[in-house]
Amino acid sequence: MSLTQDTFAFVADVVRRRSAIQLETGKEYLVESRLLPIARDAGHPGVDAYIREVRAAQREADLTQIVDALTTNETSWFRDNTPFSALRTHIVPALRAERPVLDTLRVWSAACSTGQEPYSLAMTLSDVLGPGARFDITATDLSERVLAQARSGRYSQLEVNRGLPAPMMVRYFTRNGHDWQIAEELRRTITFQQHNLLDLPPHGPFDIVFLRNVLIYFDLETKRSILSRVHRVLRPGGFLVLGAAETTIGVDHDWERVPVDRGSVYRPVQAGAVPSPRPAPSTLAGVVPGTTPAPFAPATRPGLARPVTASTTTTTFPPTRTRPTGSAFEQGVTR
Repeated sequence: MSLTQDTFAFVADVVRRRSAIQLETGKEYLVESRLLPIARDAGHPGVDAYIREVRAAQREADLTQIVDALTTNETSWFRDNTPFSALRTHIVPALRAERPVLDTLRVWSAACSTGQEPYSLAMTLSDVLGPGARFDITATDLSERVLAQARSGRYSQLEVNRGLPAPMMVRYFTRNGHDWQIAEELRRTITFQQHNLLDLPPHGPFDIVFLRNVLIYFDLETKRSILSRVHRVLRPGGFLVLGAAETTIGVDHDWERVPVDRGSVYRPVQAGAVPSPRPAPSTLAGVVPGTTPAPFAPATRPGLARPVTASTTTTTFPPTRTRPTGSAFEQGVTR
């Protein structure tokens, strides 16, 4: 059984308009495999018949379910590890060196899926900042379905087995029937809210933004638009963390790439610096200036909640001393 081209075109248009994710020709198999269980649950033999009903009824719940099914919610604890190592060894020490009085450290975990990333951030920051430290994490996702689990903080044995270090499980989880419940002290540090990356970002400013494995799903202009929104809510001197296969180089000239360990993080370009001209859509190169840190201002929890080779400049962090540590760490897309 295969989709008609008309069905695929309708689904691709719905997903593009509501999430900016591009479903290109050749992804028909993905649409069919994701929507077939939903079609059968609705009493239809196949996806074509289901989509005919959806188009006729135009129910918001059906359209939301289609978008939710076509987004990827792959995630795990401390995924890829390098960003969390960078948080311990570079990002937090750099913020401390530049802003001696770190009041409330504010973090945005964008496209957080079922919550493993923001909870991993909370565990890492608790370790690095020490007892009594204040931090606030805003975690957002396009899908209310995945946010419901994230808010509950309840995970199956299979889910906790995916990357969660044993010391972290002992320290932050308790048994809840057959599942594991995360500690209330961590849940209190995180605000979960529904958010589409195409809309206005959550209320900032933020010191750190994790936007990992999301930009790979968008075209160039959408990437620029999202990075511009992030730039507006990130403090001068703040840090942007992208996925290993993502970069701002050749996409948005307002960012400086900072090599860290085996990866990179990004900081806003210094105000008044002369950036390289924005490349045309067909151009994939650029020169990125450096940054200057800005004072850290107190903030409160909001009421709502592929690599390209280019010439770059780098930032050398001042010498810092870091705390000893006990362990390291998707718009419903990959986290």
